[in-house]
Amino acid sequence: MNVDAYDAMDTKATPAPVMGCCAPLDAPQLSAEEAVATAALFKALGDPHRVRIVNLLAVAAAPVCVCDLTPSLGITQPTVSHHLRKLVDAGLLIREQRGTWAYYALDHVAMRRLAGVATLTGDSS
Repeated sequence: MNVDAYDAMDTKATPAPVMGCCAPLDAPQLSAEEAVATAALFKALGDPHRVRIVNLLAVAAAPVCVCDLTPSLGITQPTVSHHLRKLVDAGLLIREQRGTWAYYALDHVAMRRLAGVATLTGDSS
């Protein structure tokens, strides 16, 4: 998704919670709080439908309406909304209300932090 798409989102967008909670998995030691927060992120991505939603949003050129995700996923709109809510609550998505419909986009800052958490270099230093 193009980062410029976020500039087009109006002020009704729901900001994601700050996702500065997690240390990289290859950190010398994780605190109990960091481990819980990191597990919550992985739990949010622990459903195949949610992984597909993240994939669809990652390749979208602009925020996507929940109504456009439903046919692609082959599940009902309330179920799609449930999965989207889990991803928003985890701080991975940005939600914008436009009239009746909600539009979703990846939070690229959160995605970069998630990538930093999951990156294992195999480096012992």
